[in-house]
Amino acid sequence: MTTMLWAVAIGMTITAVWRFPALRHGDPMRRALWACSAAFAATVWCRVPQVKQALDNSPVTDLSALLKYLTSLVAILAGLRYITAVYGEPSGGSDRHIAMSRRISHGAHTCALAAMVVQVVLFFTVVDRSHPSTDFASAQAGQWGGALFLTIQYTYLGVAAATCGYQWARAARRAEKRALRIGLALMATAMAIYTIYPVLRTVTMWIPPEVSALTMRTVADSVNMVVACLWAAGAAVPSTMALSTRWNAWRALQKLEPLWSDLMNAFPHLVLERPGARIFESLRCVPSLDVRLDRRTQEIAGGIELLRHHASPDLLYVAEDLAESHEDPEAAAEAYWIRAAQQSQKSGRRCAVPSRRVREKPLTSAIAEANWLARVAAVPVPDRLVQLLHQRAGEPPIDTALQSGGQSSAGTWA
Repeated sequence: MTTMLWAVAIGMTITAVWRFPALRHGDPMRRALWACSAAFAATVWCRVPQVKQALDNSPVTDLSALLKYLTSLVAILAGLRYITAVYGEPSGGSDRHIAMSRRISHGAHTCALAAMVVQVVLFFTVVDRSHPSTDFASAQAGQWGGALFLTIQYTYLGVAAATCGYQWARAARRAEKRALRIGLALMATAMAIYTIYPVLRTVTMWIPPEVSALTMRTVADSVNMVVACLWAAGAAVPSTMALSTRWNAWRALQKLEPLWSDLMNAFPHLVLERPGARIFESLRCVPSLDVRLDRRTQEIAGGIELLRHHASPDLLYVAEDLAESHEDPEAAAEAYWIRAAQQSQKSGRRCAVPSRRVREKPLTSAIAEANWLARVAAVPVPDRLVQLLHQRAGEPPIDTALQSGGQSSAGTWA
C-alpha cells in the first residue's frame, strides 16, 4: 500500500507540474484542471506514511488529517469550476442547466469557505488530539467533537462530489469531442465513488464499527487512490489524444516528405514555404503541425493536378491494370501514374489537353488525405515499370519550350 501511495502521489504531482503552465494562460478550464490536480496531489501526499508521520509529529498533532481534508475540499471546488468552464457561458433559455451549474459553483465556494473556517475552529478546540492517530476518522469515532468535524467534511464532500458527478456525466453526454467525452466519464465515475464513500464514512463516525484503525485507514487510502487515478486518467485523456494526434501528424509529414519534395522540385511555384532542417521542423510550433500537414497535402494535390498535362490519356487505365496484382492496388495505381507522369515531365513532354484526373477518394479530413498520400508514397516504382507504362500507354509529345529549359534527374520518392 505504501508503494502505491508513493506512486499515486508522484503521478499526481507530475500531472500538476505538467499543467502548471496553464496558470499563464487565460483558459479557465486549464487553470481549474491544474488547481484540481495540485489539490489532489497534496491530499494524497498527506496519506503517504513518511509524510503523515512527519506532519503528525509536528507541534500540531494530526496536522496531516487537517491538511488532507482541507485540500480535498479545494480539489472538489476546482472540479466544480471545471464544470462551468466546460459548459461555457449560457446562451439562452435552453441553457438553464449551465446557469444552474454556475449558481451551484458560486454557492459551493461560499459554503466551502464557511466549512473550512468551522473545521479549523473545531480542530483546534473540541477535537481530541492528545496523541497522533493511525487513522484520524477511526480515532475520532464516537467522540462528538471529532464526529462533528468529520460530518461537516463528509457532508460537504459528498454533496459537492455528487454535483460534480452529475454535471460531468451530463457534460460527457453533450461533449462533441470523443476524448473529452471519455475524460469526463472517467471523472464522473471518480465522483460517484466520492459520493458513496462519505455516506458510509459518516455512519462509522457516529456508530463505530468493530474493525481496527489500520483496516479503516487501508480502506480509506484505497478509495482515495482509486478516485485520484480515475480523475487523473480522465483529465489526461484529452491531452493524451492531442499528443497522439500531434504525433500522427508529425509522422505523416515525414512520410510525405519524399513525394512532396519531388513534386515541388518539378513545380516550385506551388511551394508556400520551404521547410527547414528536419530537427528544426520537429521542434517548431508555428505554424502548427495540422496547418503544415494541410498545407503539404494541398501542395501535393496541386502537383498531381499539374501532372495531368504530362500524362497520356491511357496512362491511368494502364496503371490500374498493372496494379491489380499489388497488395494495395488503388494506391499502387496512383503511384504508377504519378511516377510515369513525372518522368514525362522531366523529359520535356506535355499534352495540349490534360488527361483525366486520378479517381476521387471519399476523404473527409487532412489527416485522411495525408494517410492516403502516405500509402501512395510508400509504393515502390522501379524504372523498368515506368518504361512498361510508357510502352503500353504511350507518352505525350515533346514540348520544345520545356525541352529548352533542360532536364532534371529522376524522382526519388519511390
